[in-house]
Amino acid sequence: MAEYYSSFSKGGRMWFLQRITAVILIGTLAFHFFLLHFVNHAAEITFAGTQARMSQVGYFLTMIVFLIAATFHGVNGVYNALVNQGISGTPKRVARYGLALASLLLIAQGIRVAFAMAGFSL
Repeated sequence: MAEYYSSFSKGGRMWFLQRITAVILIGTLAFHFFLLHFVNHAAEITFAGTQARMSQVGYFLTMIVFLIAATFHGVNGVYNALVNQGISGTPKRVARYGLALASLLLIAQGIRVAFAMAGFSL
């Protein structure tokens, strides 16, 4: 019988954050699909409508939380998949810091776009 292995330490901080971001993603994805696929249909989505939604503080903050949760959840999942495949030593360190840098750049660009959509300039 195969032995179960996971790079997550059960009960550890990253294990916990992976589960919390999963819950956040379920909620924000449900909100996204409801609002942008059932309330407004794809053909009705316009740039002006996006700007109007992003100018509302609640929607703006929800999208920022969605961005951060999705980025963390995805990148942490990729990193742990690499660890589970046996990456170690220098390649593991390069993956860790490379993915962390990519995450920061993605979040910074996402926040920049969100502010632009809300009508603010950075």
